Order: sequence, then C-alpha cells, then structure tokens
Amino acid sequence: MSRSFVPWPNAVLRTPAAEVDKITHDIRALWDEMVAAMDAMPGVGLAAPQLGVGLRLAVVDASDKRGQAIRMANPSVLHASVELREHQEASPNLPGVAAVLQRPRAVTVRFLNETGVWDRKDFVGLWATSVQHQIDHLDGKMYFDRLSRVKRDMLLKKAAKLR
Repeated sequence: MSRSFVPWPNAVLRTPAAEVDKITHDIRALWDEMVAAMDAMPGVGLAAPQLGVGLRLAVVDASDKRGQAIRMANPSVLHASVELREHQEASPNLPGVAAVLQRPRAVTVRFLNETGVWDRKDFVGLWATSVQHQIDHLDGKMYFDRLSRVKRDMLLKKAAKLR
C-alpha cells in the first residue's frame, strides 16, 4: 500500500499521535512504507502523521548512503545538548517553503525499536535535527510553529501562493 503525504492543514498534522502498544507485523509494514516514502522524497526523516496515520511512529536516515533507517515507536527526548545547530527544515506536507531553525546539536532519545524492546540512542548533527523534527510531528506540531509569528505568517502566505 502506498499512501501519499497529507496536505497542510489536515487535522492529523495538528493532532498529537497515539502511543503504540506493541510492535506488530502491521507496524513493521507501515515503517517499511514510511522508509520508502522518505527515500522517494528524498528526505532524512518521516513521521506517520505525515502520511495520515495518527500513530507515534517515525523513521530517520541521515546517512550518506541510504539503507541506514532507524525505526522508532513512541520516541521521546531524554537529554538535549545546550549547543545548538542551525539547519534549513521543510516538509512534504507544505511543499515549496522552508525555514532555518536552531535545535539542540545532540539528543538522547528513548524509543520502542523494531523488536519491541525499549532502546535509547544518541543522535548528533543532522540525525538529531531530523529526530527532533519527527517528534514535533508526533506532537501535532510543524517546524514553522517554532518561528516567530511574523516569519510563520510570511511562510504560510508564500505556501498558499504556491498552491
């Protein structure tokens, strides 16, 4: 099954996603679909709500060569570095626009892995930015929610013109 990206302002993008109780065949199949969609963009991460699925599932792959995707259920940041990193972020749910954000350069994240076991992993650089971006999606937030009101309004007006 191949889902498409839901367009902003679809309600699923503004609704906190539901926790995943356990890792099933259906969850693994959805992760595979998410990795394929992420690679097709091409992007470095994807959250299930971006495909219209309100579950706390995310995939990230900021490797130089594809095929290193990390699959996460119920991810949460346990620790974030004080040092920030600047990066231009965008979303296939609101194509044609992007914004430069600052996020912690490194994070430690706890998540349910592919085998259904709680895991924790340190992410640095683009990996950390992507994980934080996906967790925002799982919390019903978009990257532009982190902008000032003026910058956010300008970005949304530009996106509306592009539609």
